[in-house]
Amino acid sequence: MKKLNEKTVYEGNWLLVSEAIYQNKQGQEFIWECVHRKRSTVGVVIVARLMPSKRFVLIKQHRPAIDGYIIALPAGLGFNDPNHALVELQEETGYIGKIKDVSPVLKTGASLINDNARIVYIEVDENLPANQNPVQKLEDAEDIEVCLVKKEEAKDFLFRQIEQGTHISANLWYVFGLSEIL
Repeated sequence: MKKLNEKTVYEGNWLLVSEAIYQNKQGQEFIWECVHRKRSTVGVVIVARLMPSKRFVLIKQHRPAIDGYIIALPAGLGFNDPNHALVELQEETGYIGKIKDVSPVLKTGASLINDNARIVYIEVDENLPANQNPVQKLEDAEDIEVCLVKKEEAKDFLFRQIEQGTHISANLWYVFGLSEIL
């Protein structure tokens, strides 16, 4: 594929939408609509696990783009710093933890948007006093509920959420829905 041209068709505060004209190997032209972040950042997707109970920290968050709630992993824009995952985890869930592993920069939605993210694995010592009664530090526009789920109960939890009309992030299905197969 060869890009012939690209023009912006919409620009907001955080995103812009463009139309890109590409030519395939046979010479045919196609128009693709693409979403770009205006500020070049690398987000963080957080896989947090409480220890010693081994429960995963998930969130149920309202997302205007789907006009509903979704069960997902905590996440945020990290400005290319994996340590920002600790800030996001505390803001969204109230928990504090320690980073145990960080992925390379990955593409998160390449069919539509130029998003990049690192997956950051964080262990949360649930016996620490600060983690006994965690308090979220949500922004005014955020509506987030914390869900603590054991791996062996996660698939059933996700199905119950679907029955209640809650959407499920594909990331969670990769981790929990396919874990018996893979």
